Amino acid sequence: MAETVTIHQTKEVTQTQVPWNVIVHDDPVNLMGYVTFVLMKIFGYNEPHATRHMLEIHEQGLSVVWSGELEKAEFYAQQLQLHQLKTSLAASE
Repeated sequence: MAETVTIHQTKEVTQTQVPWNVIVHDDPVNLMGYVTFVLMKIFGYNEPHATRHMLEIHEQGLSVVWSGELEKAEFYAQQLQLHQLKTSLAASE
C-alpha cells in the first residue's frame, strides 16, 4: 500500500496600505494664530512648521497636515475637529 503525502504551500502576501491624508480647510472663523497653536499641540510641530501649514490653509484653502495609516489619521482628524478646525480625510494617490 502506497503512502499518501500531502504538501501544503503557504504564500505570504504583504499588502501595503495606502496612506491617508489629514486635510485642514480654510474657514472664516478661526484666527491664524489659533490654527498654528492647534497644529503645534496636536502634531507636536514646531512653530515654523505649523505656521507653514497655517499659511497654506489661509492662502490655498487647504493643507495636508499629516499623512499615514488610516486609524491614526482618523484620530488626528477627530482631534482637529474637537478644536473646531474644518478637517477631512482623503486616500493618498
